[in-house]
Amino acid sequence: MDALDRAILNTLQDGFPVCERPFRLVAAGLGISETTLIERLEALLAAGMLSRFGPLYHAERLGGAVLLAAMRVPTADLERVAALVNEFPEVAHNYARDHELNLWFVIATEHPARVPAVVTEIESVTGLKVYPFPKREEYFVGLRFEV
Repeated sequence: MDALDRAILNTLQDGFPVCERPFRLVAAGLGISETTLIERLEALLAAGMLSRFGPLYHAERLGGAVLLAAMRVPTADLERVAALVNEFPEVAHNYARDHELNLWFVIATEHPARVPAVVTEIESVTGLKVYPFPKREEYFVGLRFEV
């Protein structure tokens, strides 16, 4: 990762414009071309330096639902089970933790009634219990990483 990649990532953490040519606008602020910006983002994604580039939606405000969930997965099966969980389009991401419940993930659905179905489907595919952790209260944590 070079200085330009760092500048791109630091800039994009502060927001992304909603306009006809958002990449062009961001690129102009960085002193590069729109094509260069897009190519750099694609390269960062391909190299695994970024796991995703896209918007974050507030599912509940859009009529959907979000659920934090966890599973107890045998260590030897963690990668296999994580891959199975990731195949669900409703799963935003998952991560391993050093805990009895060692695989955590977020389920986001278009309709609240879909959440229990996704939980059941994940249990069926993996053969393991999913422990749901419904949201009681929402907090905003401004998370930013200086690259």
